[in-house]
Amino acid sequence: MKIGVLGTGCAKCVQLERVVHEAVAKTGRFVQIEKVDDIAKIMEYQVMSTPGLVIDGKVVSTGKVLSVDEVVKLIEEAA
Repeated sequence: MKIGVLGTGCAKCVQLERVVHEAVAKTGRFVQIEKVDDIAKIMEYQVMSTPGLVIDGKVVSTGKVLSVDEVVKLIEEAA
């Protein structure tokens, strides 16, 4: 599984990245986490509001910081 955190480094983007790391640790799964801060790559996902969350190439959230439990649920749904 591959998770991408889309954002240019704003406080919410950094916070979402932390939440994703906590959620992955909580699930105990092997997950590759990638921080995407290149605007061109973010635009490829057609994300207009960061932070964005991508799981296995599919955008699952934009414009908000999810809770750890919300990210855990998204990971389990994608598995």
